[in-house]
Amino acid sequence: SSRLIRGEEHNNFPVDFGFSVLSLCVFFGFDLCKSASTVIRKVFESTSSKSRKMTMMMVMVTVVLVAMVAMVAGREVPQALPQYEAMGSRFGDNPLRLMNQYYELMKARRLEDAINELEQEEYQPEPLKPVDTTHLDSPPKPRAIENWPHESHEFGQVTAVSINRDGNPVIFHRGHRTWTAESFNATNHFQLIADGPIEDSTILTLSAATGAVIDESGGGIFYMPHGMTIDRNGNMWLTDVALHQVFKFMPGHDYPSITVGRRFEPGSTRNHLCKPTAVAVATTGEVFIADGYCNNRVLKLNAAGRLIRTIPQPPEFLSLQVPHGLTLLEHLDLICVADRENMRVVCPKAGLKTTFGEGTQAATIQEPDLGHVYDVASYGDLVYAINGPTADMIPVRGFTIDPRSETIIDHWGKFQNPHSIAFCPNGSAMYVTEIGPNKIWKFELV
Repeated sequence: SSRLIRGEEHNNFPVDFGFSVLSLCVFFGFDLCKSASTVIRKVFESTSSKSRKMTMMMVMVTVVLVAMVAMVAGREVPQALPQYEAMGSRFGDNPLRLMNQYYELMKARRLEDAINELEQEEYQPEPLKPVDTTHLDSPPKPRAIENWPHESHEFGQVTAVSINRDGNPVIFHRGHRTWTAESFNATNHFQLIADGPIEDSTILTLSAATGAVIDESGGGIFYMPHGMTIDRNGNMWLTDVALHQVFKFMPGHDYPSITVGRRFEPGSTRNHLCKPTAVAVATTGEVFIADGYCNNRVLKLNAAGRLIRTIPQPPEFLSLQVPHGLTLLEHLDLICVADRENMRVVCPKAGLKTTFGEGTQAATIQEPDLGHVYDVASYGDLVYAINGPTADMIPVRGFTIDPRSETIIDHWGKFQNPHSIAFCPNGSAMYVTEIGPNKIWKFELV
């Protein structure tokens, strides 16, 4: 076909041009193009070489223009128009070059769609196997492991902890930076942008056995780290309250595959977050974001990062005040929220499709000694929570909660300023982090 555009004579003109028309059929419908190909072939067979070249140019340009008009009526136009605008005066160029550019554009778009589909398929629901705690005479009680970590570390404010696929705890800390009264203005805009991101490695992987740092990353990316969750596929979900964003990092990648929110832009629209605090990820791939210090809502996203629900929403009679931590009880279809300033744990329906039917009813746990609840984690049918400094008469400690009976059934631990809690999936250990003192605790269940 390129020889035709250069005006070269050869004997197989109808055949070559037929292949050009056939390439259009891939995108614009084989039946329509088959008829057009037959008509064009007969026209060219009855014309001179010079006429054929001129006619071919006119036909090709016409086909391209018709194809573009057809796209206006189709679903491709929102994505395709910007690329065509960028082409500018290229309509005067080789029509086959233009078609090739459009072909490459469509390939790229279809590749992107395929990646999204694969990402959806990455989270295939599996039969859940929750740890059965109902048969136990008493709930598993956390007991601190002495002399862990074996060596002391100089962490920054340790805001989050989660467990990777190797069973090692991973912490998210602020390095040299601290959150003070000067960090944000009255409209929640971060005031230290000029200082740049934290250069320290903000993500540290510790050995479950010794507590030694065995891997580090996250330097030069974050401004004010807050929440972290590692899902069952090893993807790391991180929140930054200064950036007002949530990031998904796939294993081995140092750039996010999904970003939710606008950089340094607090807001309450579907495209904005405001100081997001925590993330929980279901085995179905659905993602829950606690949003957070300003918007007092929980957002539910699909695996590709698209918003599908907001909690609370009418007719739910639920008012959150700084949702600070999240945990899922999938077999009960509950998403439990550390409703910090309301001094309670609330567990609305998560709306998940599980193998256990409809789950259980929503729950609210609010007792006088609960105080400001900073984070929650689940183990079997139970929820483990930590509070922070509230009042002189309320100890800072951990709680074991039964969401079915909506009661606190045990107390454990003694802390100063705990901020995050996480369980190993197999229940072999539990971790709690603090900010001031900046440390991490390891517990065993007895």
